[in-house]
Amino acid sequence: MAIVKRARASAAIPTSTMADIAFLLIVFFLVTTSMSHDKGLGLTLPPIGSATRVPSRNITKVWINAAGEIMHDQELVSLAQMGGRVKQMTEDNPNLIVSIKTAPEARYELFVDVVDEIKKAGNDKISIAEPDF
Repeated sequence: MAIVKRARASAAIPTSTMADIAFLLIVFFLVTTSMSHDKGLGLTLPPIGSATRVPSRNITKVWINAAGEIMHDQELVSLAQMGGRVKQMTEDNPNLIVSIKTAPEARYELFVDVVDEIKKAGNDKISIAEPDF
């Protein structure tokens, strides 16, 4: 009697189409995923190099220091007080421009709160001034 050797079946997983399946999954998730867009602050910036002279009666100044304090026209005020003052000044002078200077160490959230308060006061003419170093 002759001994017959059987070939063993290998226990390998066929991976020839694995790259195709992975590529199709990647494409599927890229196509079906929706990205959220941050809205940011709605400010319109002037063109580069354009400068205009504004009379001093049409400018009010707001300063935010590193400690989180708000000064409006050289007076320390709260956020709500600043909003009320800007609203009154805007009603008296529709051409009023609010110039905001912020210390580099100030919290960004406070800057956004000040801009929001100015817009709630009915003034959308905001100038972001460069702080003095």
